[in-house]
Amino acid sequence: MDIPAAENVLGTLGALLPQIIINYRRHTTEGLQDSMMLLWAVAGVPLGVYNIVKELNVALRIQPQILTTLSLVTWAQCLYYGKKYSVLKCVAIVVPLLLFFGAIEVGLVFALRQAQTRALEWPLILMAVLSASMLAAGVMRHYWDIYIHRTVRGISFFFVGIDAAGDLFSLVSADIDVYIVFGSSIDILGIVIYGTELALWLGIFLCGGVFNLLPWLRRRSKRREEALQEPVTLHPMPSSTSVFRTASGSVVERRAWPSTS
Repeated sequence: MDIPAAENVLGTLGALLPQIIINYRRHTTEGLQDSMMLLWAVAGVPLGVYNIVKELNVALRIQPQILTTLSLVTWAQCLYYGKKYSVLKCVAIVVPLLLFFGAIEVGLVFALRQAQTRALEWPLILMAVLSASMLAAGVMRHYWDIYIHRTVRGISFFFVGIDAAGDLFSLVSADIDVYIVFGSSIDILGIVIYGTELALWLGIFLCGGVFNLLPWLRRRSKRREEALQEPVTLHPMPSSTSVFRTASGSVVERRAWPSTS
């Protein structure tokens, strides 16, 4: 397995697994767009068709299957935590959908291989455009949520960072044969698609800085200023008159007398 291809597969795992773990620990998917995860699950189908028909290495043929599976798992979490579906109902929805996506992918692979024998290239280009468009549309769904709530919520910034790094690696990778690109004849299309997704993720980071980080820094600074401006409280010292109890139980008042010196 080529190292760049292995990094691509591990990057897919590293991007989605942290989001799944965070959802499980929080027991909520509030803010995470279920439509995004469903779009990503669907996007794995044409992406898998493209990689298989283009006969890319094994790692890149596996990656779309991982993307679809983990996206459906995350989508199932949205159903479970967000819509309060039961575990059984989530499984009953996700498993048949996963099998359906697999059947569609197998059928498209055979169909596009037949198209290749007739020198038809546009079906492969269509698969590439569909997969990348759905991935980008999933990210765009978060922008609407940010606009409505004026905050970035639900999505893991670690997940965003890893996926953005994957897009960046796609753009700067010199070996186009071991990475998901769209062939030497349409390299510009690959650059535009990955560049667009990278720009969208960077926009999520920017929104997080504006709507999440800056207000947090202002609140922290305000708390510090309030702590510094709190008045100093002087506690009264004990008076010169004190009372103590003798061994016999009587109370004797002791007074401080002025000094004779």
